[in-house]
Amino acid sequence: MNFRIATIDDAAELSAIYSQYIHTAITFEYTLPSVMEFSQRVGSTLKEYPYPVCVESGKICGYACAHRIQAREAYQWGAELSIYLDAAVTSRGIGKKLYSLLIDLLKRQGVRTVYGCVATPNPRSEKLHERLGFRTIGVFRRAGFKAGSWHDVTWFEKSIARYDVPAALIPFPKIAPEEVQKIMASYEI
Repeated sequence: MNFRIATIDDAAELSAIYSQYIHTAITFEYTLPSVMEFSQRVGSTLKEYPYPVCVESGKICGYACAHRIQAREAYQWGAELSIYLDAAVTSRGIGKKLYSLLIDLLKRQGVRTVYGCVATPNPRSEKLHERLGFRTIGVFRRAGFKAGSWHDVTWFEKSIARYDVPAALIPFPKIAPEEVQKIMASYEI
């Protein structure tokens, strides 16, 4: 099992993983995006943030990504995270490694705070955030209607760097590839 950065050519595999969640409240999307739309999402994310994937036996079995918490410039040091695993690999510690890898890459970019947004109840995701040192910062009650019922959304937060006067966030493509590879290699399973 190893990690690498996604490419737009991975869109079909990423979509196949995401499709396992489309009829659940884990995602609030009602319709599975097309492979083309998924490809555009990956490309858009990679302009600013990392998009690590976990590969087992030559097949992607999970992915994580980030985006700015809000659009205004002052928010550039905060990132909201997402993670999706193939159902066949859950409960093996892959999620923890993949999320931790994403966080370390974001830290290298200059991100100071990371956030998780979880439709609850979702015991696995809630436990993942707790184990990684996130704290609950709020609950949006009945924030979304999906799968026949209303669902709360719990927000988690974790500080990952000092809060000094920051330099501008470094776009992910500006991080030296050998640096990215070194960080990813430290998470190899």
